[in-house]
Amino acid sequence: MSASLPGLAAWFTASPLPWLALTLAAYTLTLALYRRSGAHPLLIPPLTATALVVAVLLLTGTPYATYREGTQLLSFLIGPATVALAVPLFAQRERIRQLWRPISVALLVGCTVAIVSALLLAWALGASYETLMALAPKSATMPIALPVAERIGGAPSLAAVAVAITGIAGAVLAGPRLRLLRVHDPAVRGFAIGLTAHAIGTARELQVHPTAGAFAALAMGLNGVATAVLVPVCVALMGGR
Repeated sequence: MSASLPGLAAWFTASPLPWLALTLAAYTLTLALYRRSGAHPLLIPPLTATALVVAVLLLTGTPYATYREGTQLLSFLIGPATVALAVPLFAQRERIRQLWRPISVALLVGCTVAIVSALLLAWALGASYETLMALAPKSATMPIALPVAERIGGAPSLAAVAVAITGIAGAVLAGPRLRLLRVHDPAVRGFAIGLTAHAIGTARELQVHPTAGAFAALAMGLNGVATAVLVPVCVALMGGR
C-alpha cells in the first residue's frame, strides 16, 4: 500500500486529467467567496483562483506544460465564449459606428503604448530576450498572446503569467483610476478596460453595465488583432531578432 502512494502521487502530477478538475473547483470556490464578499475587487476569481492553482503547482512540482495540457478544453472554450460577445456588440452597433474615429485612435495609441512600455521597462531592468518577447503581447487576450509570444521567441509560461497579471491588475485598478479621472461614460470606461485588461476586464465590465461590457469586448477583440500585427513591428524597430 505504501509503495503505491508514491506511484499515485507521480501519476497525479504527471497526468493532465486532474488539472482540469482542480481549475474548475478552484474557480467555483473562489467565485462563491467573491459573491459572499459583496464583489470585493481584490477577491475576483481570476486572482484568487489563479493563486490557488499556482500554489498547488508549486507544492506538487508540476511543470506548466503539464497543467496547460490538462486544461486545453478550457482554452478551446475561450473561442466560443469570445464569439458569444458578438451579442452585446450587435446591440451597440449604432454607437460603435458613430465612434469609429476615436475608437481607432484609442486602439492604435493604447496598443502601441502597452507593447513599447513593457519592452522598455523590462529592457531597462535587464531582462533577457526571451523575457522581453514574453512580455510584449501581455495586453492581448490569452489565445492571441501565447502564439504571438512563441512566434517571436518568448517563453509561453511567462507570457501566460504576464497576461494573467495584466488582466487582474487592470480589473482591480482601472475602476478607481477612471473614477479619479471622472470618466463615467460606460462606453469610454468599457473600451479602456477591455483594451488594457482583455478578457478579465471584459468579464467584469459585463457585470457592471451592458454598454461597458460591449465596448470592452470590442476593445479586447481589436487589441488582439492589433497586438498580433504590431508586436513584430515594434520588436523589429527596437532592434529585435
